Amino acid sequence: MLTCIPCSSLEKIFPDKAPDPARFAGFSLLQGEYGAFQIALQSDEPVTLDIQIESGLDVRLFRVDCVPVALPCRKGDDDYLRKTPGLYPDVLVPCERITLDTQVHALWFEIAAGDYAGGTYPVSVTLGDTSCTVQVTVIPAALPAQTLLCTHWLHTDCLHTWYGVEVFSEEYWRITENYVRAAVQHGVNFILTPLFTPPLDTAVGRERPTVQLVDVVKTGETYTFGFEKLRRWFGMCERCGVAAYEMSHLFTQWGAMHAPKIVATVDGETRQIFGWKTWAASKKYETFLRAFGAALRSFLQETGMLPRCYFHVSDEPSMDRIRAYARRSRLIREMFPDSPVIDALSDLAFYQRGLLRQPIPCVNHAAEFYGRVPQLWTYYCCGPEDGHYPNRLMAMPSHRNRVLGMLMYRFDVRGFLQWGLNFWYSPLSDHPVDPYNPASEEDAFPAGDACVLYPGEGGEAVVSLRFKVFREALQDQRALSLLESRIGRENVCAMLEEAGVRAFNDYPRSGEAIVSLRERINRAIAETTETKA
Repeated sequence: MLTCIPCSSLEKIFPDKAPDPARFAGFSLLQGEYGAFQIALQSDEPVTLDIQIESGLDVRLFRVDCVPVALPCRKGDDDYLRKTPGLYPDVLVPCERITLDTQVHALWFEIAAGDYAGGTYPVSVTLGDTSCTVQVTVIPAALPAQTLLCTHWLHTDCLHTWYGVEVFSEEYWRITENYVRAAVQHGVNFILTPLFTPPLDTAVGRERPTVQLVDVVKTGETYTFGFEKLRRWFGMCERCGVAAYEMSHLFTQWGAMHAPKIVATVDGETRQIFGWKTWAASKKYETFLRAFGAALRSFLQETGMLPRCYFHVSDEPSMDRIRAYARRSRLIREMFPDSPVIDALSDLAFYQRGLLRQPIPCVNHAAEFYGRVPQLWTYYCCGPEDGHYPNRLMAMPSHRNRVLGMLMYRFDVRGFLQWGLNFWYSPLSDHPVDPYNPASEEDAFPAGDACVLYPGEGGEAVVSLRFKVFREALQDQRALSLLESRIGRENVCAMLEEAGVRAFNDYPRSGEAIVSLRERINRAIAETTETKA
């Protein structure tokens, strides 16, 4: 006997527990939007089934695979699905058939509404002698373009390591473009650009593989710079639809105390000229930076890219490093006076002292910045794990991932950052790890923190369930913006307030409530569309 249970995209289906068989009938989408539903499957005997789909819409099918998790969370709050090691659903694998044992399995059906005419489209799924149908309604109103700047940090050295390709070989460029395109397809439009090897998540005295885009030649005490690789990087990203670029950090993480790893051609030989042994206050490094800054600024002006570039000083500096950060920030602001300096940091004092134009606080500090900065940006990483703040960890219910878009609309968030698009190294980049086995990450990162893209065959990116749900969150923000254009921001915010979306840690804590709220938003859009017609 085969049991099929249709579910929303916000259900996480574990192999040892079938979901509630409560009826899931369908959902609605705006034109240009992606949506999804799942079917949980359980057979009382092993069987392999072909999967047949009948629909007037564009439907893509994935199998939901589980990964072994050793560290679901460090402590967590009361809104986790589980806090124990085990198998957690996350990897989406394209498929046409599925082999079942007696455990619970899941299929993921992705719907692209495109420019289909308004109306209800049945999506009928047949597996052997069993079938079910989900109704998808397309609302004849186009989802507006994304205005949020969204970055998940792309680690190209992880691509080099996993696939064993030479940095800047044609294969390296091809694979990198695959990952940029996959990121853009899921809402990332702001790309970390490795001018030099990014000084991120690296142990003091250790190095990550060299991926710097800028060629440096040192002749005596004079530096010259080549930007052909950077030019190619821009061209690649433009083909993929990237909107803006964050230049990699020009000082080390957590306080701007050292220079990043920088290699140059010196007397015909390639060698490292700056790195951990270089104090950030070094006159030699300042001389280098000023020469580099002038050359880079000229190149960016020539190519027209300067207005779309943002600059980093140091990632997550603490208050005990604010004086060092202030000196480094002043230099970068002198080098690029018309460009925003942005950094992930959660103490308002950095902004109040004029040290950067755009602070990016963690979600559990965003309320402190709201109304005190011209634009609110935010981020999350391995924290916060508790306090009911949104995040994308595997052990969290998907509503904590999805609600972020509604919260970002409610608090007019203009930018979002997350550090791990594809970080496939151990803590502080000591050695590579297998992203398909988060249990190998040595209990440093709660599972799901370090990546939302997995490595696929042939250099293709394999997308996680969590990245799909994150895209749905960004679409929610865009749908709310559309509704605002129809009924005004005050009325939209009142709707969110009434539904319980009140603060970054105060929102409806169930997938059903989030899906229901989005349906209410869509009905309001449909009603105003009919009125306009």
